[in-house]
Amino acid sequence: MFNKKTIRDIDVKGKKVLVRVDFNVPLKEGKVGDDTRIRAALPTINYLLEHGAAVILCSHLGRPKGGPDPKYSMKPVAEYLGKLMGKPVAFADDCVGPAAEAAAKGLKSGSVLLLENTRFHPEEEKNDPELSRQMASLADIYVNDAFGTAHRAHASTEGVTKYLPGVAGFLLEKEIQYLGQAVAEPKRPFVAILGGAKISDKIGVIKNLLTKADTILIGGGMANTFLKAKGLDMADSLVEAEALETAKDLLSKDGGKLMLPVDLALADKFDAEAECKIIETGDIPAGWRVLDIGPKTVAAYGKVIAGAGTVVWNGPMGVFEFPKFAEGTYGIAKAVAGSSAISVIGGGESVAAIQQSGLADKITHISTGGGASLEMLEGLVLPGLAALQDK
Repeated sequence: MFNKKTIRDIDVKGKKVLVRVDFNVPLKEGKVGDDTRIRAALPTINYLLEHGAAVILCSHLGRPKGGPDPKYSMKPVAEYLGKLMGKPVAFADDCVGPAAEAAAKGLKSGSVLLLENTRFHPEEEKNDPELSRQMASLADIYVNDAFGTAHRAHASTEGVTKYLPGVAGFLLEKEIQYLGQAVAEPKRPFVAILGGAKISDKIGVIKNLLTKADTILIGGGMANTFLKAKGLDMADSLVEAEALETAKDLLSKDGGKLMLPVDLALADKFDAEAECKIIETGDIPAGWRVLDIGPKTVAAYGKVIAGAGTVVWNGPMGVFEFPKFAEGTYGIAKAVAGSSAISVIGGGESVAAIQQSGLADKITHISTGGGASLEMLEGLVLPGLAALQDK
């Protein structure tokens, strides 16, 4: 299934290794918020150090506009990583040029250097060959361990492989194995759970999964659009007007695989303190809006999940930031955690929900990449992966 070379397949002793990690983490007042992505890269970093490499890390952070911006600096991440590893992590205040070259040149085997935000150079997102060449010149080998950006062909994810031999890190390998396996050779029944606000973001995913999955459970804002496509009055609910024809089309071709909510949690306004009432799925009364799936839907979906061999979940079932409208998402999280299926969760909000529910350790694999995991589920080729050397 995974046909790319990994760090196990190469000799790194005495070599300088440029590792593209995904350290795009939330920063609050210059402090790292959620460190999941940093911890996820540690196995690769530690393996390289134990095998005598000098490790040069690079990543983007946020969306700086066309140049350096101190609020997106990687410096706090270097300090945080140093604490996590219990050893100093050097920092270079650019990812190319004299500062980066001097820091990389002086880096000894067993040491770690983190370069400044790759997106401080607008050429990064343009996959500019000159920027790629300059980054590649810092090292002997390239390792991509950034699943979260593997779906983008940027200078630090794809361009550098034109100048350095490129292999996968452990995190990238694990992500591709679980997500790829789940879709290509799932243990059946294969159940997909799709939520989130928009159908338009997930049309490709739904189309691909209709050919692969046994059942697709629909929740979140996208369920409203499907229900509207079936002719129901959705009142003030979020409905994607431009996706109604697509929804009708998918419903006509689904072969009974798509399951829609049988009851809904309504709110009289979009507010955490809104009044909440549960109704059987039907026309929504004027002035009300759907903010979650109801308890009967959680039970019905839970039955399907309990019998599954593989479960892939992307997107929350409702507005789970509002406690009153988080029951659907948490109910599904409990069902997935309680099933004996191979379970893969992708996408930022579903991951946040499973972590808040305290059930993360009951899930087979939690993906670190939102967009990238969706593209895998859509069956697309990820450029950052395609560029690496084949076994």
